[in-house]
Amino acid sequence: MHPDLSPNTTADKVEKYHPALLGIYSVVFVSGLICFSLVMHVLKSSTTTITSIAVFNLIFTHFLFLLTIPFRIYYYSTNHWALGFNTCKVVSSMIHVHMYMSFIFYVIILISRIWSFYRKTEIMPSIQRLHALLVSAGVWVVVLVTFPCVVTFSYGKKVEDNNSNRNHTMNQCFAFAEDIESAAKVLNYIVSTVIIVTTGVLTILQANILLVLYKRDGEKCTLQQDFSAQLKSLCFALIMVASLIPYHIFRFYYLENLELENINEVFLSLTTFNCLDMLTFLGRRTYTAPVCGVYLS
Repeated sequence: MHPDLSPNTTADKVEKYHPALLGIYSVVFVSGLICFSLVMHVLKSSTTTITSIAVFNLIFTHFLFLLTIPFRIYYYSTNHWALGFNTCKVVSSMIHVHMYMSFIFYVIILISRIWSFYRKTEIMPSIQRLHALLVSAGVWVVVLVTFPCVVTFSYGKKVEDNNSNRNHTMNQCFAFAEDIESAAKVLNYIVSTVIIVTTGVLTILQANILLVLYKRDGEKCTLQQDFSAQLKSLCFALIMVASLIPYHIFRFYYLENLELENINEVFLSLTTFNCLDMLTFLGRRTYTAPVCGVYLS
């Protein structure tokens, strides 16, 4: 997992960005909690399909990240961190876990929708559920095993060692840019490239599906359940484009210019707006279960 800021930056330069970060995380936290409460009401009666299971996992991922936002709000409002280095590492790393987990479940949702459109013969629902549950379990097992190991033994290790050698009392958080070394840079380049290319390809495929449906049914396509479901999938794809691609494009430049670490933190914070993807489950006039059921069926 890659880091956010460097402790070598002066306090004044770091704190200059805190008001913007405070505003972003406050909006995401309040809006995210509202969306979460509304969507959980909608999803109670949803069917258990590949898409619905992926959506439940996505929402749970958002919820876990929302639990860490108050710590960020506290830090950016006080400009001081007094909760210990380990807590800082966990909170800091969670934004990366959230981003990558969200990306994985976005890909699962979009591929399942694209697959169901192009594949005329559907597999049995019970097999769909089994596959979805196995994939979900596998993803979470990997996360639960790797996350504690990475946070404990790797993430922020160089910063921690430097602070110990200097007998420095930590009062800043999210300051791990000096941990980025050559191997980490290569990994970051690969991951960012994969995310950008995958997001672009899936968005194009999803847009093409809507074009095919429109050519086939004309204006009547808006009355078709399949069109509504695919339209919501396109919304997911566009959310991926808006929240992930700007950060990962900037990431290429940042990795060679670590003095831009504060701007990188702002770009990173913008990825959290994908928590608002839950709004796609709400109908135009109300958040009724049938509207959501069309998408998740």
